[in-house]
Amino acid sequence: MRDMIAYCGLDCEKCDAYLATVNDDRALREKTAKLWAELNQAPILPEHINCEGCRVDGIKTVYCDHLCAIRQCALKRGVAACGDCQELESCRTVGAVLSNNPAARENLRE
Repeated sequence: MRDMIAYCGLDCEKCDAYLATVNDDRALREKTAKLWAELNQAPILPEHINCEGCRVDGIKTVYCDHLCAIRQCALKRGVAACGDCQELESCRTVGAVLSNNPAARENLRE
């Protein structure tokens, strides 16, 4: 599995936080912060939009680093990604991501 596939199977290289970080794109940080603040009803600022991927060393958004239940579960279980977990098909923690994003499930199967 590629390093830039998240624990949940999403492709970090397609995430706006990752793209804003690697391209040092202030406009994308601002756009992403505004959208995420609205979606999460939380005070998210452009300076919070920095991430180099959830399964690699480096900076992460506060959410990805500390609040993502999927990442925390995978770290606790010691799996490289949810695809390595025997409970994947019945897991409610990652289930919403997989049901809304068929590509994530395929990424975990690789």
